[in-house]
Order: sequence, then C-alpha cells, then structure tokens
Amino acid sequence: MINKVVSGADEAIKDIESGMTLMLGGFGLCGIPENCIAALVRKGVDRLTCISNNAGVDDFGIGLMLKQRQVKKMISSYVGENAEFERQLLSNELEVELIPQGTLATRCMAAGYGMPAIFTPAGVGTEVAEGKEVRNFNGKDYLMEMAFKADFAIVKAWKGDTAGNLIYRSTARNFNPVMAMAGKITIAEVEHLVEPGELDPDQIHTPGIYVHRIFEGSDYEKRIEQRTVRTK
Repeated sequence: MINKVVSGADEAIKDIESGMTLMLGGFGLCGIPENCIAALVRKGVDRLTCISNNAGVDDFGIGLMLKQRQVKKMISSYVGENAEFERQLLSNELEVELIPQGTLATRCMAAGYGMPAIFTPAGVGTEVAEGKEVRNFNGKDYLMEMAFKADFAIVKAWKGDTAGNLIYRSTARNFNPVMAMAGKITIAEVEHLVEPGELDPDQIHTPGIYVHRIFEGSDYEKRIEQRTVRTK
C-alpha cells in the first residue's frame, strides 16, 4: 500500500508554480484548506487561476492570496464578503468568471469522471452563455460547459488515513469531494490522520485512489463568515 503522507503543507505544495490552475475546496469559510493556503502565501507563487466557490474574506482563506496579488483569475459563483475581491473585480485588476453554483460543481464532477463537457439549462439566454455552444434536447435549450482542467486540487477533510481515504464532517462536505476527484494532483489536509483500517469503509466520502498527498494540519481557526443568533 502506498503511503501518501507528506510532512506538512509546505512539502505538499512544493511543486505548485506560478501560472498554474488550482481548485480549492470549501464553501464560504467552511471546509477550506487553511494550512495549504497559508503555505501558498508564504511561497509567494503568483498569476494563479483559482477555482473555488468563493474567495474567502479579506483576511482569511483565498482572501489572503488576493491581498498579496497572487491570483490572476478567479472562477467562482459568489463574491461573498470579500471587499478586496469586489474592489479588484470592479477595477479590472482581476479576471473573474462568475458561473452558476451548480454548474461550478458539475464541471468539477465532469473532470473527475473523465467527461469533456456537460450540458445544463442554467445560464441559457444570459451573459453566461456568451460564446458557448447551445444545443436543443427534446425541445429545451442546454448550454455546453467544459470540464475544468486543474493542475492541483487542494481539499480539507475531517479525517483521513495514510492511503488517502477521506471523511468530511457536516457542511465541510461541500465542494471538497468533487474537487478531490478532479485535479491532476490532489492534496488533502486533514484534522486527524489515522492508519489504514481505522476508517469505516461505509463512511468514506473520497476513496484514496483520488488523493496523491495527505498530511495532518494544525491550528484550524474554522471561522464563521456570518453568525446569526436567535434573540432571547
């Protein structure tokens, strides 16, 4: 059995170079690969294309990379609470491709399944469809969207074993599973790293065959983007 464990985030991302395309799991601030993002900031790679549902906030997540001007293009579905993302978008300092959230997930899934493209009704007749092929099936128009091509997929899981099998916890099971399938090289950071056989096979969300590198992360902040509480 192949041991896929690396010493930490810096070793995991050591061959990520400027100009590459990265998938980064997470939704808002939930389930984001905090340790790997911090390592990318330390390394200083730039001109990156980042595929992620959103871009964190100003001082956390991908927002840290935007602040350092490491991102050339964001492919996402939501600007979110990131004022710097919004500023760079409106001032044309950052290329942004905003696409429907379901389309984003399905293009990741298509890459993992080895499919070149998918057809979706989302975006037909809108600016999302500009320059893209539209086909009619059974009297309804569908937009052809290409599968993503990412050099690396970087995901975060609750628990994993040294063979790369992953379990996500609660809502952190968001874009992580589909992105884990889709990168040429997939890096997983986990809260708890265990030996093979310790995970219940029926609970595994991402089989280890998709994961190339894994490490146990530390110091997770797990921030909450918007906290809403009931008035007493």
